[in-house]
Amino acid sequence: MSPQLALLVNPAARGGRTLRLLEPVARRLRAGGAELSVIVGADAADALARACTAVAERPDALVAFGGDGLVHLAVQAVAGTDVPLGIIPAGTGNDIAAALGVPCADPIAAARAVLRMKSRLVDVARIRAGQADELFAGVMCCGFDSRVNERANRKTWPPGMARYVVATVEELRSFRPIPFRVTLDDDEVIEREAMLVAVANTCSYGAGMRVCPDARPDDGLLDVMMLDAVSKAEFLRVFPSVYRGTHVGHRAVSVRRVRSVRLETTDSVLAYADGERVGPAPVHCEVRPGALRVIV
Repeated sequence: MSPQLALLVNPAARGGRTLRLLEPVARRLRAGGAELSVIVGADAADALARACTAVAERPDALVAFGGDGLVHLAVQAVAGTDVPLGIIPAGTGNDIAAALGVPCADPIAAARAVLRMKSRLVDVARIRAGQADELFAGVMCCGFDSRVNERANRKTWPPGMARYVVATVEELRSFRPIPFRVTLDDDEVIEREAMLVAVANTCSYGAGMRVCPDARPDDGLLDVMMLDAVSKAEFLRVFPSVYRGTHVGHRAVSVRRVRSVRLETTDSVLAYADGERVGPAPVHCEVRPGALRVIV
């Protein structure tokens, strides 16, 4: 029987450059016997509404054709249902796909993986920040990194990842450590100034930064990484090691595994999850074990 696939597309991924990959990907899926419906929203809210409608019709899979942002949106539609999520990575950052073993360099290879329909259960996390209450599959950041994200999103130039490099340099000039109150599993309380706090279901964000290198998406736990206050010179020295995951050996870095975490601060700071703006602190995250079925 032919699989019924709902293909959720982000036409703005990589500045619109991924649209040229849509036709060969759709052609490969159809050649593999899939019956395909393509979903393109006018904006994120419209795309989510259309994705939820598609999932309600119980396709064999909802397939996200884009980056982490589109996967984040798709997770809202499929988590807690028996409709699996397929991913065809086509964004600037594809960290969630990489963590799940999806081929990231070749969309056609990812399409073949979708057609095999082999799936597994993984965890997601529920996040509440401000008025927002949603889910994330990858990493939530709060602090220096979320401020860089916010700054980069206001820019129209330079394109791609270069925009984040410029935003990082600009933010570092004025950044001051943030006083956090972190509550782990409604029990242990940590109060200290920190550069950032990351809560991870998977190991990386920001196109390959291994912020929590040992995080696993199916262990029923979240990894919480705190980088305590350090000088700007020390921060610049340590920062490159995040791409190897060796920063966790630094004296200012701590990693804990929890089922829930609450972040509070007197500073104005936003939470970003899967690269998407969620809302201001206070932030509460809790794991939902096995809530997402993904095609791998």
